[in-house]
Amino acid sequence: MSQLTYGQSGVNYDQLDAFKRACQRAAATTTGALKQHGLSEPPAVRGESAYLLETPTEYLAHVEEGLGTKNLVADAMLKATGRSFYRNIGIDTVATIVNDLVTCGALPVSVAMHAAVGDSSWFAQGTRGTDLAEGFAEGCRLSDAAWGGGETPALRGIVEPGAIVLAGSAIGRIRPKTSRIRGDVRDGDAIVLVASSGVHTNGLTLCRAIADRLPQGYLTPIGDGRAYGEALLDPSVIYVRLVATFQRAGLKPHYAAHITGHGWRKLMRLDEPFVYRIDALGTVPAVFRFMIDGGHVAQREAYATFNMGAGFALYVDPTDVARCVELARQGGYVAWRAGTVRRQGTRKAVEIAPLGITFEAETLQVR
Repeated sequence: MSQLTYGQSGVNYDQLDAFKRACQRAAATTTGALKQHGLSEPPAVRGESAYLLETPTEYLAHVEEGLGTKNLVADAMLKATGRSFYRNIGIDTVATIVNDLVTCGALPVSVAMHAAVGDSSWFAQGTRGTDLAEGFAEGCRLSDAAWGGGETPALRGIVEPGAIVLAGSAIGRIRPKTSRIRGDVRDGDAIVLVASSGVHTNGLTLCRAIADRLPQGYLTPIGDGRAYGEALLDPSVIYVRLVATFQRAGLKPHYAAHITGHGWRKLMRLDEPFVYRIDALGTVPAVFRFMIDGGHVAQREAYATFNMGAGFALYVDPTDVARCVELARQGGYVAWRAGTVRRQGTRKAVEIAPLGITFEAETLQVR
């Protein structure tokens, strides 16, 4: 059986990213409207994970994000086992929003939910509606943010009758302004990776395509005592308190990246050209080992698509590494020095040395 790619499963980043770049160009023409509000747009924020507005005393941050198709795995597992995983899905939805927000140093203030269904009866079927609400609230609590509201449209003819499309937004603030994570990466900086809990919220379309090929589908054992579907539905790690801890301790990363779409290619999200060399991979969760060892996905494709056990990246001065890792440990996170940033002229790349995998600049075109 041939190995699958994300493109074969139906996700073409070249097409998605081209639209994102078009949106950024169009959006830039609207920036002048901020003046009437006494606000401004800081340079080079478009193409980053969060949009910033500068006020005289602080930065305000805004993020809009979607869960993707992870809830379809929850639906399949509910049908196969009778067990609802929608509490985890609620946490995931918040996590994918706030983890983008904190990359600039903003701490979330309020999070909103957008839950579009094909039929309003979705909310009346079993406990999944209340489970989703409880999970979303828990995600907000783990983010030290208020759940501010949302929207629940019934979109018959657009959304399938038995499905829900989950997304949301968040606003945050950076105060004082010196807490902003700007992208001040330097030659010789250390790359500190922070562990994920598993798939988180990206690459689920490929995960679902793999399930379709397995004789037992989502119930296939993956070698750690659990089924494939259960492992896919572990809730995402929320990194808000990690960033807040660094701010209280006076430790300021030069840059931060939420490792979601594009996998480890996201390590070179910063516009400035650097080579990001990884020497220590960390622990790869069982669900990813199952995909690769079972021949379902090539190793390079996995690192180009999934977080592979590292959900967040911090770029810090080498003298701050030990403190960074210790503060993470104290907060219940697992972090390790994974590599080093190097300046090699105008070259921009991610080199995963232990695996002999390299992603050059042209593989990530998000701006």
